[in-house]
Amino acid sequence: MTVCFTTDRMLHFGDCDISGTAYYPAYLNILNGVVEEFWSHIGWPWHEIIWKERWGTPTVHLSCDFSKPSFFGDKLTFRLTVTKVGKSSVGLQHTIHCGDEHRWSVTQVLAASWLDKHTSMPWPPEVKAKLESLMAPDVPERRPVGGPQTQI
Repeated sequence: MTVCFTTDRMLHFGDCDISGTAYYPAYLNILNGVVEEFWSHIGWPWHEIIWKERWGTPTVHLSCDFSKPSFFGDKLTFRLTVTKVGKSSVGLQHTIHCGDEHRWSVTQVLAASWLDKHTSMPWPPEVKAKLESLMAPDVPERRPVGGPQTQI
């Protein structure tokens, strides 16, 4: 997958439990900050779209897998990939590492939403075009050697 945004975050004392291990609610708060930074990076900072244009990008699906613990003082690298762009949603894949070591991963879906109506909305055309431009090119479907197969 093509990573379209990368940023680092340090695990602070307040992000960890009494043993110094990253606390998963803090992880999700950090992830939200990474997503906010991504939107600024691509030209739609939340403080502008929320206050001026009155739309936002709430999370409608979130799935996390934790591979190894992280600790107070670790520098985590967040890699964000746009996996799918729909009429009013975007799929994101996050991989989080500490150095070369994979720590956790996230599958997330955001929806474009009118803040005053609390309903979904189609992406503004320029936002959708930007999100689509960040997706990895489609890999052509490979046929098995020997030609097409019949499905039963």
